[in-house]
Amino acid sequence: MSRSAARYEVRIKASAEREMDRLSANVAHRIAKAILSLETSPRPRGCKKLRGRIEYRLRAGNYRILYVVDDVARTIEVIAVGHRKDVYR
Repeated sequence: MSRSAARYEVRIKASAEREMDRLSANVAHRIAKAILSLETSPRPRGCKKLRGRIEYRLRAGNYRILYVVDDVARTIEVIAVGHRKDVYR
């Protein structure tokens, strides 16, 4: 398998993008780095499938990234980014 074929396309919902815009620069940078790593590893070590939901969550310090993986279309959609106390609401 070629290296480019193993990549997933990462899409970020507009609402998640707005949530990232509200964060401080260094936190937003750390989260962006984690999101970009999902291209090559959609289920990295430490991610968890949320119970009763289709989303996965990825930790980035005290912040969480909620996303959905579509293995058939090879896409990842980031649906929410936020502080751990607020993101699941």
